[in-house]
Amino acid sequence: MAKSSFDYIIIGAGAAGCVLANRLSSQAANKVLLLEAGETDTNEHIHQLGGFTQLWGSDVDWKFTTSEQKALNGRQILINQGKVIGGSSSINAMMHVRGNPRNFDCWREQGNEGWGYEDVLPYFKKIEDYDGGESPYHATGGPMSVRDCPDINARSEHFMNGAVEAGYDGPNWDYNGARQENGAGLLQFNITKDGQRHSAATAYLDPVRSRTNLTITTGAEVTKILIENGRTVGVEYNQAGETKQVYTDGEVIVCAGAFVSPKILMLSGIGPADQLQAHGIDIAVDLPGVGQNLQDHLQLPVIYRSNVELPTPTLLTGNVLFTSTKNGRPGSTPDLQLNFIPAAPAPLLPVLPDFGGPVCIFLPILVQPQSIGEVKLRSANPYEAPVINPNYLQAEADVQVFQRALEIIRTIAGATAFGDLNGGEIAPGAMELDEFIRANVSTLWHPAGTCKMGQDAMAVVSADLRVKGIDGLRVGDASVMPQVTSGNTHVPTLMIAEKLADMILV
Repeated sequence: MAKSSFDYIIIGAGAAGCVLANRLSSQAANKVLLLEAGETDTNEHIHQLGGFTQLWGSDVDWKFTTSEQKALNGRQILINQGKVIGGSSSINAMMHVRGNPRNFDCWREQGNEGWGYEDVLPYFKKIEDYDGGESPYHATGGPMSVRDCPDINARSEHFMNGAVEAGYDGPNWDYNGARQENGAGLLQFNITKDGQRHSAATAYLDPVRSRTNLTITTGAEVTKILIENGRTVGVEYNQAGETKQVYTDGEVIVCAGAFVSPKILMLSGIGPADQLQAHGIDIAVDLPGVGQNLQDHLQLPVIYRSNVELPTPTLLTGNVLFTSTKNGRPGSTPDLQLNFIPAAPAPLLPVLPDFGGPVCIFLPILVQPQSIGEVKLRSANPYEAPVINPNYLQAEADVQVFQRALEIIRTIAGATAFGDLNGGEIAPGAMELDEFIRANVSTLWHPAGTCKMGQDAMAVVSADLRVKGIDGLRVGDASVMPQVTSGNTHVPTLMIAEKLADMILV
């Protein structure tokens, strides 16, 4: 069988993989292969603003499940992740959140030169075509459409003015602007001007699919990276029951996400030696940090009865406030993202209980979790899902963030400006708070950190995202984050891939 050879092999056509496929193939001399375990993004719900919830649990979803979470009363949590061209950007809620500048400065302070906020801001601007126009913090002309909540029914002056009354800046605060924290405003979304969702696939991949130096292969589940004498030489994958191999004289870039990227590394002999040996896997390099440092954002729905019947929003939410529950001062890294929707949103109507009247929903989100988990191999069988243990709420500090969030919510709900919507708290209501939190928190689908960059003993990649101890191999997705960002992780993942592409092409 003839050997297929490429300059770059990208594993995973999610947010990062789509960016890299676009940027690396922009130079005609580069022969690029993009491998995706799922299929093409042709499902009609992928392109509808409110259709993404119907994709959860479908054949475009990996349907990962955690181990039993002791601090959540033994519950196992389903974590939806996209198994399709576009990855999770094809099934997410489209929110455009960069994170807090302090997040990236902390990355740099851990020895990751070039990853401070001033370093990454140009990449955030490079990504976007912002409907609000250019400024020192925004740009136009980029591949990704960015708009201030275009769903009028999802906007809420009640929330934004209530937050101002409670002491926060706003209304209409730009959290992706000069300062993220302590201002209430509209969420920004990846939605095109003609009202279609804008995934990484539609933004980055669709415009370049016709390039002759770019090959996109779907239904290709990678089983291992091929390594010879300490160097990556190719990739083995399964497609339609057939094992195939492709080769490279250049680089393999793993962009399979915080669950599958460490799994692929470990199946290839890169990871904690004791775990690899336990599964009979030959050790290529002992990297104890592979699969460790798992962080994820948790959400907790807080329901209020509304005094007014408002139109049904198409989006899950439309308004946001970022703050630190520790002191709330400007410059503090937010540990709380508070989303709000003034009426029950259409995508959730099939699963919401009947509240006997109109409701509005606050959604506090823990965005700087202290509880750290891990991803481990279940076996040496590449088709078995990994063991995922996020250790949700193991740290009492995480519970305290939600407790403080309820205080903030009740203050905003009690504001004069919010009065028309405050018909009384339904949940948690009179329920004991700790019990309510542990019984109702769930994932916001933002796993990160399992192949972290750094210089310490648990670091997996260096600041240029090269896997330590192996030549010709990089990781370029949310798994490289030393700490998860304060906000939705889609846009920081795009940034990571944009920056990596520049590092490779220089």
